[in-house]
This record gives sequence, structure tokens and C-alpha cells, in this order.
Amino acid sequence: MALNQNIKLFSGRTVNTKASEEYVHVIFSYPDSNTKWDGWVPVQYRRTGVAIVDGDTEALENHLNSVYEQINPVNYPEWKKEQDKLWSSSRSVETKDIFYVLNDGKWHCRNCDISNPNFARRIQDLKEMGYTIATHVNYKCPVCGNSRSTNLQLLPIKRVELAGNGYETWSPALRKRIIKVLGGVDVYEDTSATHCLPDHNFSEIRWDDDTKAENPDTMTDMEIKAKFQLLSNQRNQQKREVCRNCFQTGKRGTIFGIPYFYEGGPEWDENIPKKGKEAEKGCIGCPWYDIETWRKKVINKLQEEE
Repeated sequence: MALNQNIKLFSGRTVNTKASEEYVHVIFSYPDSNTKWDGWVPVQYRRTGVAIVDGDTEALENHLNSVYEQINPVNYPEWKKEQDKLWSSSRSVETKDIFYVLNDGKWHCRNCDISNPNFARRIQDLKEMGYTIATHVNYKCPVCGNSRSTNLQLLPIKRVELAGNGYETWSPALRKRIIKVLGGVDVYEDTSATHCLPDHNFSEIRWDDDTKAENPDTMTDMEIKAKFQLLSNQRNQQKREVCRNCFQTGKRGTIFGIPYFYEGGPEWDENIPKKGKEAEKGCIGCPWYDIETWRKKVINKLQEEE
């Protein structure tokens, strides 16, 4: 299928390294309504499963043709009606407010239009709900003059809720049990803590459609210990950044600057896939994957050398 003649595709891709996303700049023209939509369409966007390899012209054209049809102004009223119905029962007031700022499909400067100090968390919430959002970081806004603002554009297209991307969920009862089984110990600090969060050993940035699994209340203690560890919110965010950097650069993370890996080395093994269930093999040995095991391995190594 050839690219729709009403689509102007600009060369190159824009990369959002922090979110591991890539976009192409397009202008969609709609002759019947004499309107245009100027924006960025994600071509690498893990939360909706979009992963178009640079150079795959056919896949790119098919994707853009689909987005073009969805963004057609004639479809907007029905799309808006569906979203209003969804948000009418939502208790997430802050996320809802930001959605209604962005829902017109236009670009919005974070400093000009979004007052929420924790806007990044709210944008993440929207992405996890299946919304497609383009993010222009270090944006120089001509209105507020901020040279390091963030410009955001929510595409008014169908939400995509994948079974295999995004985050797994668990019941409140299972969450309490995970914390109990793991002894309420912050594995990074190796001390008991009251505000720890269950953290997946295997980082979700490397998940694919077949990776996400159910977390039933009937999980055994062994299954819990094999899958989770407890971290503070601060360390959870730190691990996320370490894993993102590893995914993008192939350089595995360290803790306390100690370049020790009980399996593998400082570089990602190129013989192991970057994403999917098999990718977990490449995480084993990284200190962030299983901090308790890594700590024990370090101690054993030191004792051997005494």
C-alpha cells in the first residue's frame, strides 16, 4: 500500500531517549474539511506495541495511512464521546485534568498549559492507559520563552491496551503478601522499611507482547521470590533509568560504581535478544536485576580473596 498522497512525510526521526521512543514528523491534509494536522507520529512506542524498524518503508507507510484515517476530523466527535465516557467514571482527577488539556490533538507546552508539578507521572499514567503521546523534550517555547520546556501532543486515535506491554498489576492482597514474603526489606539498603514497593527483577522496558503475565493471589512464595524484590520509590526510579540506558546503549548498570557482574560483563550480550522473555537471560548477573543475589556474590568473592 503506497503512502496516502495527502500525507507529507519529513525525513529523519526524532528520538526521545528518556522514554525510548521515536517519531516521524508528518502533515496530514484533509481536503474535505480543508484542515491540516501537523504532528509527530510514534514509530517506536513500546506501550502500544509500535516498533517500526528504520528503513522498513512498507510498514511505515501502512502505519501512517492508518493513523491518517483515525485522525480525520470527521472521526473526532465519536472519539471524544468514547473518551468522555471512559473518564466519567475515573477517580484520577489530576490525570483526567491533563487529558482534557491534551485531548484536542494539538501541541501543548508543559509550562504554558500544564500546572501539575508531577506532570511526568500523569503523562506516564496516560500512556499506560493506551494513549499515544508524542513528547518534544528541551523545547524552546515561543510563548513562555522557556528553552528547556516539554511539548506534548496526544494523538486522537484509538487507545491500545496491550497484554504484553506496560505494567502488570496485582491485587491489594497480593501486594501485601509480596511485601510479607520478602520480609519488608528494602533490598538496596538491606534494611527493613515501611514504604517499599514490589519491583519486577526483569525490567518492563525489555518486555514484549508475550512477556506480561498474570499475578494471581495464589502465587507461591517461591514464585514471588523469583519474580520480585522490594525497593523504595527513589531506587525504583533509579533502576528504571539504569535499565533504560542499558536498553539503549548496551551498557549494563552498576551499583555503588562497582563493575562486578556475576554473569556476563559490562556490555549486553549481543547473542541475547534485546526484548522478550529470552532477554531476561541478559539481565542475570546485573546488580539491579537481583540485588540480594548480587550482594551475596560480591561478599563471597571478597571472602575467597582473603
